Amino acid sequence: MGQRAEQIFHGQPAAGTMAKGPLHVLPGTRQETAAPAAGEDLAAALERARSELSRLIGNEKGAAGDILEFQLALLDDEDFLAPVIKRMAAGEPWRKAWREMLEEEIATYRDSGDEYLAARANDLRDLQMRVLGTDQDMSGIGRGAIVVAADLTPSRFLQISRLGVSGIALSGGSATGHVAILARERGINMIVGLKTAVETLPDGEQALIDAKNGLLIVSPSARTLAQGAERMAHEEKERKAAQAMAKKPAMTADGEPVRVLLNAANPDDLEEISPEICDGIGLTRTEFLFSDGLLPDEETQTRVYERILAWARGKPVTIRTLDAGGDKPIAGVTADGERNPFLGLRGLRLSLRKRALFRRQLRALLRAAIHGELKIMVPMVSVPEEMVQARAQLEKARQELEQRNVPYGDVSFGMMVEVPAAALMAECFDADFYSIGSNDLIQYTLAAERGNPEVSWLADGCNGAVMELIARTVRAGRRLGREVSVCGALASEPAHAACLLDAGVRVFSVAPAMAGPVKLAISRHAMAKGSKNK
Repeated sequence: MGQRAEQIFHGQPAAGTMAKGPLHVLPGTRQETAAPAAGEDLAAALERARSELSRLIGNEKGAAGDILEFQLALLDDEDFLAPVIKRMAAGEPWRKAWREMLEEEIATYRDSGDEYLAARANDLRDLQMRVLGTDQDMSGIGRGAIVVAADLTPSRFLQISRLGVSGIALSGGSATGHVAILARERGINMIVGLKTAVETLPDGEQALIDAKNGLLIVSPSARTLAQGAERMAHEEKERKAAQAMAKKPAMTADGEPVRVLLNAANPDDLEEISPEICDGIGLTRTEFLFSDGLLPDEETQTRVYERILAWARGKPVTIRTLDAGGDKPIAGVTADGERNPFLGLRGLRLSLRKRALFRRQLRALLRAAIHGELKIMVPMVSVPEEMVQARAQLEKARQELEQRNVPYGDVSFGMMVEVPAAALMAECFDADFYSIGSNDLIQYTLAAERGNPEVSWLADGCNGAVMELIARTVRAGRRLGREVSVCGALASEPAHAACLLDAGVRVFSVAPAMAGPVKLAISRHAMAKGSKNK
């Protein structure tokens, strides 16, 4: 037989660039593993699942650990398990009760219209399979393979990612889902939403995965292979150049210095990263402390913030107060049933309603500030009165510490610029610094919900209106002598470095893995005449 004709299948980019390898089609059917004992009851199955998850959590940090901890917490949640117990009391076998209860929960999460909950649906599928003792057959996946499947649960992805595969292509999944987040974290080339029935693809056939453009090319022609090899060689050269830039100061092609900071979500994420690659931390997300309904006390928060300052070794650290609401609901904190949570009670608006919770966090931050240069940043600010109220809460937190004779340090107090109203009137806000959250600024400027794939084409960071709002904020900061940074996803995209520099941005806060690539992009850009004083 002659060579198969080249076929190109389209999907959505999720992570990575381009790679070559043989297809490994993961069977869609799941079979019972040998793990469950023949007479295993629900209690034994839950205990086995707890043991497996605890073992896995011990080997994972960052987003992977958070996802697995979410599953573990559910196994100890009486309210979550109650429907299964009720079904069993009515005479249903536990496997049927568990399977059907989880199917209902998965459907509820997936159809919620909430990006955060939809991402959790696959975590529930993972948990369902684990307790039932079912699995997908992953035997025979060779190093360098391109794995194709209908979908993957997070723990199945983690298994596959350790096998040295070249890439993963899914007909399901989401570019904003947890598996895609893990793929970006681990540098795995991935496509989601592949427009084909993956089980019809030829197992073992040579293929190219073009994750940057969302393409799977099966049986590539000699010309396509040659073009792919040329591009992969170029990308490897770029990767090495970016790696060499990582520990160097950022500077434009005509010698203008630029500061590159890091975004952090969890102190565990920083453990294997050298502070030498950055000028400090421009954004620390504190939502991880409040996940799954946990409301950490002041001591717990203080210790975490001290760890981050210790890692920075004297470099400035910006920590954002709790940014709950919108696509980040937190049980016991955020409002339920909001018709449009992105325009509802979120960020600073919520903190000013939950003042005791807000001041607890402010007290912990003030206490940690004796160990380094700490900057406190509040999210989702719309009108100047909100900053006035936030500063009043900061002063009250100071007074509470003084009354307890607890030492505290000095802090800078700034705000995120995520709402067009804040960008247009930045000079009216009582803030020591501004940090532009590009994800929300783009969403609110272009009226395009960031988690909706139908309008994702509108989310262009270099859109003229968005760039004008960024440039306007930069000009306000320069007039007032206040630092302006960009900490949203836009800053982590090397392709957008030029338009941000031309808008006057001189402080980027990026994902740790993107420090080198962004510095490389900055080094190649010569400032347009007059843009230095923009």
